[in-house]
Amino acid sequence: MEHRPLGRTGIQVSRFGLGAMVLGAWGNTDPAACDRIINAALDAGVNLVDTADTYADGQNEEIVGAAIRSRRSEVVLCTKFHHPVGDHGDPNRRGNSRRWIMQAVDDSLRRLGTDWIDLYQAHRPDPDTELDETVDALTDLVRAGKIRAWGTSTFPAEELVAAHWSADRRGSVGPHCEQPPYSILCRGIERDVLPTAQRLGMGILTWSPLSGGWLTGKYTREEPTPPGSRGATEPDHFDVANPAKFGAVEQLGAVAADAGLSITHLSLAWNVEHPAVTAALIGPRTEDQLVDLLGAASVRLDRDVLDAVDAVVAPGTNVNQADTGWTPPALDAARRRRP
Repeated sequence: MEHRPLGRTGIQVSRFGLGAMVLGAWGNTDPAACDRIINAALDAGVNLVDTADTYADGQNEEIVGAAIRSRRSEVVLCTKFHHPVGDHGDPNRRGNSRRWIMQAVDDSLRRLGTDWIDLYQAHRPDPDTELDETVDALTDLVRAGKIRAWGTSTFPAEELVAAHWSADRRGSVGPHCEQPPYSILCRGIERDVLPTAQRLGMGILTWSPLSGGWLTGKYTREEPTPPGSRGATEPDHFDVANPAKFGAVEQLGAVAADAGLSITHLSLAWNVEHPAVTAALIGPRTEDQLVDLLGAASVRLDRDVLDAVDAVVAPGTNVNQADTGWTPPALDAARRRRP
């Protein structure tokens, strides 16, 4: 497994990281199987494990923490804050305020059973919180030793720039990493986020490199949506009635076949080929899926294959804008109408 520098942190991470979201109540509910998946990934050379406090209301962090406890020093452990944890209506137990960050990090450390988090990430932007407040709070956590570095997830390019401006202006620590959605079907970040991150010396960890299962061949025109798949549980987001996606996947299947690859391996290898991308997060629900996904670790794509992919989905293009994972508040009707 190739390892790459995570921005300018000095931390080296594997070309593929383990996204743990579907281990637990949101996917594989067998704790022993989840433990085996995490440790099998570590045995295969994966050293980056990514979770979030909101996944299964903290259960996912507990599963990850238990699995890596005896191997903590091997793992670059990443988690996130922002979304509410648990079913409650408390508006102060969410977002990117100092008040919530200071509580959320201690809650995550307890669930993970560790003294430090390697990469602590703001899960989404928070337009109701002054960015200076968030940057200063995370800087204090770095200096206190509770986290080694901090990052963002699904932030637009202008927010990354603003965070660095804030840090420079205030003598604080800017974000070290961004975690955006990125796949052959969702390439919009090539226009702004990726070049901005490169300019700022930030690492990039991509989520949903297989576009929620679209780039495994799971969804076809002929077959109904598999029960329990994200296409069934989140039909608006994964838009299984979108003919453009079916057409693109069919063409990509032909590109993969010509290259002697599965569409899954083609899509993962393509993802980490971009020079701005540090690692792609794979999210296996079963041990067999992990074995298959890790098969992409040795795949390298030549220029002809990359050009063929570009001919199917043009650079900088999102086949479905909803796959970008966040809609700027400025697009809300209330923000676009004079009172």
